[in-house]
Amino acid sequence: MSDRLTGMEVFARAIRQGGLSAAAREMGMSPTMAARHLNALEARLGTTLVNRSTRRLVLTDAGAEYLDRVECILDDIARADADASAQSKAIEGLLRVSVPADFGVMYIAALAAEFHRLHPRVTIELGLNNRYVDLLEGRWDMAIRIGHLADSSLRARRLVSVRNTICASPDYLAERGIPQTVKDLTAHNCLGYTLDMLTETSIWAFDRDGSRQVAVRGTLHADNGGALVQAAIAGEGLVYGPRFIAAPAIATGALVEVRIDAEYMDLGAIYAVTHPTRQPAAKTRAWLDFLIAAVPPLAAEW
Repeated sequence: MSDRLTGMEVFARAIRQGGLSAAAREMGMSPTMAARHLNALEARLGTTLVNRSTRRLVLTDAGAEYLDRVECILDDIARADADASAQSKAIEGLLRVSVPADFGVMYIAALAAEFHRLHPRVTIELGLNNRYVDLLEGRWDMAIRIGHLADSSLRARRLVSVRNTICASPDYLAERGIPQTVKDLTAHNCLGYTLDMLTETSIWAFDRDGSRQVAVRGTLHADNGGALVQAAIAGEGLVYGPRFIAAPAIATGALVEVRIDAEYMDLGAIYAVTHPTRQPAAKTRAWLDFLIAAVPPLAAEW
């Protein structure tokens, strides 16, 4: 198809410019290559479009009729390219972003409002889901991922590291005591996160690589870290997870951090990922730049 379009463009430009050499210069190719494209076009059509002489090109009847249609086609393509280019450069339209639920509710929703004040012609749709989503299949412009990214062709921009923590309410710790060691956790009510990809809810993992593990028990399991934090605030037990979820409650004293004799497991980082092959539209690039500037300052409180 590209060769056919090139042949059509060579043909139209040659007529407008009065010769193949002029058309070739305009298109950045050799006169020989331009002649080949025109010959291939005529061979494909099975007809002669122009009669060549040493001084000029003369349209045949078939060539004159074909030229009218070719110019319409080339004009349509030029307008389509211009429209697509203008749309990609304008910071406007619907921006669909998939975000882990806790992070989206706690931080991204407010950032989206701030972004809209900067770019009022952009509408943001947040997909709040803790499960992996396929960007292409779901037609997402961007996704925010938390953890260690698997090998992927997606374009990823690291925003900030994620820290782990163990915390509980002051009342719970006053009643049950403060654990000092990994072994002490076995005597506590440990709230379980059911979407943990590395361990089961009955196992808490420590050391950066999660190699040190301890069996725990708990009366509440959930697939949402925010729900576990609220239960911990209510005195239900210990919660072990990303510090950014518990940070507001820690800041107010509703939760107290616990330090034990083990390093917390490395949770990786927060990433913004986009399509591997698509050139991001201006709205997506603007949102990414905004996140790169806005998220790290928030992390100072995590």
